[in-house]
Amino acid sequence: MSQVEDGSHASMSSQAEGNPQPPASSLAVATSESARQRRKIAQLEEKLQLLESGQAAKQRETNYCVSKGRAIRRVVTLYDTIEDLINENDRRQDRLQMGYIALNNALPWFHQKATEMEYDDYMHMLKKLRQGADSARGDDTSKLKSLVADWVNREFKPNPPVDREDKYCRGFVNDACGQLLCPTELDWNNPTVKAGIRDRVEGHIVTEMSWPVFLYQGYTADANNLEEGLFKSRLLVQAFKAIFTSPSSAKEVAGDGDGANIIENNRRAKRDISGKRVKTHVAQIIKMHKVSPWSIAYVACQLRFAFIRKNLLAKISIIFDKIQELGLISILRRIRKII
Repeated sequence: MSQVEDGSHASMSSQAEGNPQPPASSLAVATSESARQRRKIAQLEEKLQLLESGQAAKQRETNYCVSKGRAIRRVVTLYDTIEDLINENDRRQDRLQMGYIALNNALPWFHQKATEMEYDDYMHMLKKLRQGADSARGDDTSKLKSLVADWVNREFKPNPPVDREDKYCRGFVNDACGQLLCPTELDWNNPTVKAGIRDRVEGHIVTEMSWPVFLYQGYTADANNLEEGLFKSRLLVQAFKAIFTSPSSAKEVAGDGDGANIIENNRRAKRDISGKRVKTHVAQIIKMHKVSPWSIAYVACQLRFAFIRKNLLAKISIIFDKIQELGLISILRRIRKII
């Protein structure tokens, strides 16, 4: 048999067995299964990276809102919700509109961003701002709990001393705390007054409208001029510095004063003697350049909160959470008149 015949016979045999041969002119390149799988894995990894980058960006946005929200209770509003500030702004209600202005001063990006966001994203942002605001307030409350005990023990030397951890021994049952919480119109050193306050006798009942002596320079008030020395006590300045600069800076308070240079002094002290940059404090983080009425009222409330007994916390929580706390509105108005 010739070679041509042999080739023809072999080709026919291959087709008969069901294994057709590819055309000799085909440019197709055979791809292995492992190569296809590697390409598929690479595509999936790329998609996953895109998803993760989006989630990371969203998480960064969330963390940013929580961080910025920490300024709200301290320098914007003590108890109002962000929604109330926004809703009442259009009605031009005096106190809430001032709060909305303060909010935009503290968060200058807020108004523009809020108008451009989708509703769900907007509500998520408000939620995270609230989270940051309430978290900061809780942190400050916890911080002052022990610090205030140390300050009172050092300055008044009560016997027994105020417990740093147990708040059941505070309030009017404790002589030192009772003296500081006593309304300016009453004399804590009078045994009859002291017993009347503790037993809540008519004429000696302490309300949210009372002006406690811990707000005053030297812890005494002039009955004929209640604005004299108001918000200038040593303890108030210490608490302000502990919250807005650092607990260690509160040790530097030499005596009573207006505290107006607290922020400026700490801004100048950003670097220590060796030139090394010191840790950034709260006032710098929230871009607080001067003492404000809201920040003083916030510290005054936190300080009062630190003096009271634990079983009274639920009742006194209206300091922070209820608009009917007229004492705070009075404080704000009074501060605006004197600074």
